[in-house]
Amino acid sequence: MTQFISLFQAAIMFGSVILFGALGEILTERSGNLNLGVPGIMYLGGIAGLTGAFFYEASTPDPVPMVGLLIALICAFIAAALGGLIFSFLTITLRANQNVTGLTLTIFGGGVANFFGGSLNKLAGGVGQISVAATSSAFRAATPLAGAGTAGKLFFSYGFLAYAALVIAVVMHVFLSRSRAGLNLRAVGENPGTADAAGINVTRSKYLATCIGAGLSGLGGLYYVMDYTKGTWANDGGIESLGWLAVALVIFATWKPLNAIWGSYLFGLLFWMYFYIPGLNRSSQELFKMLPYVVTLVVLVVVSLRNKKENQPPASLGLAYFREER
Repeated sequence: MTQFISLFQAAIMFGSVILFGALGEILTERSGNLNLGVPGIMYLGGIAGLTGAFFYEASTPDPVPMVGLLIALICAFIAAALGGLIFSFLTITLRANQNVTGLTLTIFGGGVANFFGGSLNKLAGGVGQISVAATSSAFRAATPLAGAGTAGKLFFSYGFLAYAALVIAVVMHVFLSRSRAGLNLRAVGENPGTADAAGINVTRSKYLATCIGAGLSGLGGLYYVMDYTKGTWANDGGIESLGWLAVALVIFATWKPLNAIWGSYLFGLLFWMYFYIPGLNRSSQELFKMLPYVVTLVVLVVVSLRNKKENQPPASLGLAYFREER
């Protein structure tokens, strides 16, 4: 039973990281932009939040956890949104290739994050010596119901960002399916020329969706740093792995925020399952790590065979919009 609880908790924690990345990318792709820079953006969010918390706690002998939490959240969202702004400027204004730009952003974000992460390690006295204990404790604080037996451990023993991800997914679903602004955004993703003719500002819609989506993805990187690594920086590639899973989850969820909820927890379970199966050798572990991607490929094949409109990506996904060709 203890092993099951540990696996369930790992699935929720890692799934929440993936969910943030996927929700940000769903919002971006609904506008017609294909941003493959999600792992790099999550890196930027993680390192920016850690840096902000580190300098705040270093500047005062008695740091207030909630202040550090707010600083980390703001720094992470702004840094990730700036990554989205770079992507938007290159692909929307300059009309650069979205695939190449996204992959470049992933490399850029990982390089920047590991450079500053290494610098923070040196300032703190060595790897693993970064101290943002107060801020990290605020992120990892469980709800009061965490001690209510097995159910409390399973459902109420996580930091607030795990529950915030669920709320954001529901709000995004309502926004995209019920609000006028959300329907306009979907129209831009389906046919920007028609949306433009109807008076919708295509450029503004794409910029806002991409930058806000990047900010949400960055919160996934922050959650990983503050919760899983407990406020330290480790150059282990964990954020990048979860970032690519977030990109795969967008396809798995068929661009629907509510599908991303259960899909993210399934991916978190598959991502960590090998650790809880005794007797696996190295080769078998690597095969288990492939499971989320295999599941995504199966879903992609099934969706393609069914050919239902509601399960297809936005029609203009990945295509630059040239207004003069309208």
